[in-house]
Amino acid sequence: ACGTDKSAHGYIPYYQQHFEPIRKRKLNILEIGIGGYSDPKEGGNSLRMWKTYFPESTIYGLDIYDKSQIEESRIKTLTGNQNDPGFLKYLSDRIGNLDIVIDDGSHVGEHIITSFSCLFPRLQDGGIYVIEDLHTSYWEHFGEKPEDLNEINQPTAISMLKTIVDGLNYQFNPKRSPSYFDENIVSIHFYRGIAFIYKGKNRASVPEHVRHEAQAANKNNGTEISETD
Repeated sequence: ACGTDKSAHGYIPYYQQHFEPIRKRKLNILEIGIGGYSDPKEGGNSLRMWKTYFPESTIYGLDIYDKSQIEESRIKTLTGNQNDPGFLKYLSDRIGNLDIVIDDGSHVGEHIITSFSCLFPRLQDGGIYVIEDLHTSYWEHFGEKPEDLNEINQPTAISMLKTIVDGLNYQFNPKRSPSYFDENIVSIHFYRGIAFIYKGKNRASVPEHVRHEAQAANKNNGTEISETD
């Protein structure tokens, strides 16, 4: 795995499972977090791994430190803060179409949520957004509070992903007004410490018998569920 820590975390089999069907395509792939901390010559192991695995793709790396010295053919770096919406817009405008985003950056909940909120809408339909090292949602030294994990409005990656699970099923919840993410996420795959989120149109019609059951369950408050085009 080119010296990355993805093997030590056990992520490689999951990446192979999700990326193998698309590895020969010409893609734009962004990884947040290049590694090597402030040393301008260190880091980039994951970028080189993706370059090898995706032979037709361009690999972009984002880091808060300048890592331009590690650039090579099909590997480009950008310097900026993953928690800065203005910079993330500039980044996505510069790259253009995004097919895969991998967040292996600060692992701070607020930063993960900002990056996802800004970059997921820039993914192509069929694109995949990956968030690594979800275990930091449980660690106070990353600024998280374990007691907040069940509070969906708290800034942890796990809390955000829990709302996505509800959003996948928004058609069955007559009290939920669908968000952009509800309507544009078609699946989420959880493994220990990592999640893969797929973009697409989540607009399937509600089965007729389920719609009637929902209407019956909510008849006392006058709520009805309707099919989505």
